[in-house]
Amino acid sequence: MSIKQLLQPEYSLDRFKGDLFGGLTVAVVVLPLSIAFGVASGLGPNAGLYGAIAVGFFAAIFGGTSTQISAPTASMVVATAVIVASHAQNIFEVFLIVSMAGILQILLGLTGVGRYIQYTPRIVVSGFMSGIGVIIIAIQLLPLFGMSSVSGGALGNLRQLFDSVHSINFDALTIGAIALVISIFWPRKFGRFIPAPLLAMMVGTLLSVLWLSDVPIVGHIFTGLPEIRLVSPSFSFLLHALEPALILALIGSVNSLLSSLVADTLTGTSHRPSRELIGQGIGNTISGLIGGLPGSGSVPGTVSNIRAGASTTVSGMSYPIIMTLILIGFIDWFEQIPLAALAGVLIKVGWDAIDIRIIRRMHLIQRTQLVILLLTFGITIFIDLLTAVVVGLIVSAMTNARIIERFEMDSIVSAAILDSILFEDDETLTDIDPYSTRTGLICLNGIISIASKTKLVDSTTEDIKDHEVIIFDFSTTQFIEDDIALVIERLTEVAAHDNINIIMCGFSESIYKNMVALNVLNLVEGDHIVDNLEDAKQLARQIIKSSMT
Repeated sequence: MSIKQLLQPEYSLDRFKGDLFGGLTVAVVVLPLSIAFGVASGLGPNAGLYGAIAVGFFAAIFGGTSTQISAPTASMVVATAVIVASHAQNIFEVFLIVSMAGILQILLGLTGVGRYIQYTPRIVVSGFMSGIGVIIIAIQLLPLFGMSSVSGGALGNLRQLFDSVHSINFDALTIGAIALVISIFWPRKFGRFIPAPLLAMMVGTLLSVLWLSDVPIVGHIFTGLPEIRLVSPSFSFLLHALEPALILALIGSVNSLLSSLVADTLTGTSHRPSRELIGQGIGNTISGLIGGLPGSGSVPGTVSNIRAGASTTVSGMSYPIIMTLILIGFIDWFEQIPLAALAGVLIKVGWDAIDIRIIRRMHLIQRTQLVILLLTFGITIFIDLLTAVVVGLIVSAMTNARIIERFEMDSIVSAAILDSILFEDDETLTDIDPYSTRTGLICLNGIISIASKTKLVDSTTEDIKDHEVIIFDFSTTQFIEDDIALVIERLTEVAAHDNINIIMCGFSESIYKNMVALNVLNLVEGDHIVDNLEDAKQLARQIIKSSMT
């Protein structure tokens, strides 16, 4: 897509300059963060750099958002750190899981299923990302104090910190504190010229080289071409790896589509979600093959790119190239970056991941939403990422179903038709009981979802047994979920057991086809399916008259 843009007449020199400056701006922002993320993941700085290069370049080419910037992000790094600690026996298995996640993202895009990920409730994303932010802060406290991170996630690192208070490296703490202060208070208007993360690392490195030298540093960074890592996994490992790969795929997809929505808001364009996931998947697949971290759409990177003047995918393609050139030119400097400076920068990243806007309003949001927020937040920290997302989605869906049920209370109407009204135009019957109701009418209006299931069962099961004929009217039905269709089948079984006649009318073509496909109408006689309510009433009259003679 970007090659076509370059060849199109409307792609001017000014647009190219904007894209190039956007790529340069993003490269300066992403480069130090990629190193920091690589170290934080436990896979080393090269993993972060390779991930930024692979995901950034290929997601730009094959993705569906023109100004999207893709790179390793905080949530992907935390997920990778969990994989390193819990799901892989060696480094090759870690990167194989990254590639598997990329393949899953491609499948999500190809099948079109992935676009529904963007409907993940904000409250679930908020709880999840806030938990991620707390985890990042917790696992960076040890490096901030000059010590090495340990396994066990946030709690393991906090426990180790309390046990090792006597081992604090005050040189490292000084550098980390200064880096953190710069990351927090560096004016945003100056960030266009030198981003806060880069300045924090520069200052930290100068302090380390000139004064506070007794601190752990990044160390060797390989600048040659990455090697493609091909392994032949066992079937049992693939089954074991499916869960962490799914974690990465879902987190990366949610991040990317949220970032795409931000890009749409800033540019007035519209992204293609399925294609975006395919591009992200290709990038992550290749990143895993070359030993890189998984990545996703980055909101800070995308915003910086757009504000720098970028308007096409050329900027996303150019930033990995520019980043590589900067790295090669200043490799000695990057190798001297203190880990404490990286920790200071990442603590600010973790803080930014926490949804402060929602937390400030916790006392104002609905109680059910607060429960979902706290549940997702707590499970993210104390159990695992996938469980947090799954539980959050399930509880949110159940809560939404309850809300929808309130709006659908009037969608199902069950009423009795007086014989005197049903036969009011029939002069052959003179002894009609004016209070007799041999016919029941069940109208299903609008959209009937699973939220209406209880109402349908409660309001009709007993009513059916009070009549000789039951009319199901679908004249105003727009959509029926499969669960409701199966409930209707159960109601027809109850009616058949009690020798009650069922008449159905008003089917639209799509609803009728779905009913037939689910075999819901197997107990309904063919001539008892009519076009409209008047025909249904006429048939009911015939059935009742025949039973009276």
